[in-house]
Amino acid sequence: MRKLKRPYTLVTVGMETRCDAPSLRSPGYRAFLLTLCSCLILVILAGCSQPPQPSNKILLWHWMTDRNDTFQKFAQQYQKETGIEVIVQLFAPSDSYSQKVIAAAQANVLPDIYGILDKKSIVADFIKAGLVADLTDAMEADEGSWKDSLFDKALADKRFEAGNIYGVKPGIYGVPIDVTNMQLLYNRKLLAKAGITAPPRTWEEFIKDAQALRRVGITPFVSGWGELWLADCFASNYAFNIMGPEKIFATYRGQVKYTDPDWIKVLSVFADLRDKGALIDGIVTKGNKYAEQDFALERAAFAFNGSWCVNVYHDMNPDLDYGVIPPPPISTAYPLKIWGGAGSSFVVNAGSPNKDKAIAFLKWLTAKERQVVLSHETNNLPSNKAALSMISPILGKFAEGMNQSTHPTIWPVNEDPLVIEAFDKGIQAIIIGEKTPPQAAQDVQVVKDRQMARGNQ
Repeated sequence: MRKLKRPYTLVTVGMETRCDAPSLRSPGYRAFLLTLCSCLILVILAGCSQPPQPSNKILLWHWMTDRNDTFQKFAQQYQKETGIEVIVQLFAPSDSYSQKVIAAAQANVLPDIYGILDKKSIVADFIKAGLVADLTDAMEADEGSWKDSLFDKALADKRFEAGNIYGVKPGIYGVPIDVTNMQLLYNRKLLAKAGITAPPRTWEEFIKDAQALRRVGITPFVSGWGELWLADCFASNYAFNIMGPEKIFATYRGQVKYTDPDWIKVLSVFADLRDKGALIDGIVTKGNKYAEQDFALERAAFAFNGSWCVNVYHDMNPDLDYGVIPPPPISTAYPLKIWGGAGSSFVVNAGSPNKDKAIAFLKWLTAKERQVVLSHETNNLPSNKAALSMISPILGKFAEGMNQSTHPTIWPVNEDPLVIEAFDKGIQAIIIGEKTPPQAAQDVQVVKDRQMARGNQ
């Protein structure tokens, strides 16, 4: 077993993140990761535990409280059909789950099936340490029937292409059990009170609608921008729309500065929202669960949120009448992209003596029949494309967005985490009036120059 590299402690939160997403920025969790990783070489030197023997049992660890009951039902059904017992164990919240996975990786006692709630570089470390099985052969068997049944954007979350920057053998290393994306929600009843008969199709229409809502005393827009990743996601949508992917990635490589006019245009989106009165009070300190309450209880007409919100809103207000659209584009230069991909996914322990049984179970779990049940019981988007015909209309609108989705896990290059943090804090400073977009851009570039210099040392 190869040594796991030390994980980074500042994470660009991806689509794995939900309402209970792991707080990887917390000092306690950072310290925990560093301590465990520094101990790994001692574990290796002490020797690995005795390898488990093949059995008719599969052990699955997960963190998804909203899906546990359904997983348990599936386990009982699978045993009746195949004779193989699937032991499903829940560890929540997800930060506790992540700690357990890391500790198990150190001791070489991972279960047959588990999930890695971290960015792609950490997934790569697990793969190179021999802790994740390559599923390519299984996915491509029978002329690729399993692979083709799933959303390609979801598979990309744990697929490594030839020549990838992580040095991982090309292949598919994970199985998505659902997908998700980030879009704009609108309350039909509140829009009607302001005389708005259709959702906005352009940025200009969106700002006009926001002002119309303000005139009748309705808060236009809410999102949990106290969580930096949500503001970063919103900004990313408009960066793709304003300058296109190549210029974004050139910026990450240090070839374009954040003081470039296009980046200032991206930051100016937030100044425009502020100046036109579109934002709910206190948006820069509002956590997403509170933003979800605001929208569900009809305290704001628009919300920026992920597809998991369908379940959240239903629990809070089953009668909520709302629709889903992509954020309205501000430019016609490039297509607007939304963050999306695998919502949750599982990997198979490469060292498991039950590896083939584990793969067979995941194939069964992602078949249309189980995916329909999962979607109906948890209001999540299925990863199996054939199941889309049987989901709710509101989830169907989210599903339409998968074709225009993107995500940092599939980009050829990612920005330095400290630069991302500076950029997102700059957004917050713009919203509260402490910085202008050019000032915020200059601050970000200072951090970028510093990080580039350190990387070249």
